[in-house]
Amino acid sequence: MRRACEITAAARALAGEMVRPGVTTAQINKAVHDYIVSQGATPTFLNYGGFPASACISVNDVVIHGIPGNRVLKEGDVVSVDVGAMWNGFTGDCAGTFPCGKISPTAQKLIDVTRRSFFEGVKFARQGCRVSDIGHAIQSYVEANGFSVVRSFVGHGVGANLHEEPEVPNFGTPGRGPRLIRGMTLAIEPMVNEGDCEVRVLHDRWTTVTCDGKLSAHYENTVLVTDGEPEILTVTERR
Repeated sequence: MRRACEITAAARALAGEMVRPGVTTAQINKAVHDYIVSQGATPTFLNYGGFPASACISVNDVVIHGIPGNRVLKEGDVVSVDVGAMWNGFTGDCAGTFPCGKISPTAQKLIDVTRRSFFEGVKFARQGCRVSDIGHAIQSYVEANGFSVVRSFVGHGVGANLHEEPEVPNFGTPGRGPRLIRGMTLAIEPMVNEGDCEVRVLHDRWTTVTCDGKLSAHYENTVLVTDGEPEILTVTERR
């Protein structure tokens, strides 16, 4: 898991470095694909459930599952990149949202709050806590900052498979749901909207957008539950 997550985190970092005006989402996807393969790993997302790419690249009002293509990034865009790599039978999963050039103060706040909400939630990814303790902390922080958490999609267990039990919602009442046990690995992934929480899936059955057309951001890491401080397996930057 640690090696799979190391590769995944590096792929996310590479994608983030490529986010700039004039770059296409297909170019970012190719770079992610080529890097993962160069490390002896397999892009987890490629053909997963029929998804046609190695990275989900979601721009502006696209919340998750954006399909890379000929779209050219422009100044002011907000770009979320979600990646996964499988190595030796185990998979890592992580995502981040990156500014394309100069963005609005509201967009920057959205990115910052989304990222920080992950760290508020991960405090509870330890033995003895319950799944809903994570989601409650995320929701409380996001809503206190004037944004909303997506409820139609949630985090999840991750390991030999990309999606495993338990589900890890980014909202809820504390003290509910499965109790966490040392050794579990979770993909904790706040998806945060500038406006309300409602989303819809487009006709391609993948691309998920905000119903009000406002911005969305996404931040995710694979986390190891311990009996002390959780270990964030896909972090490549300082908090």
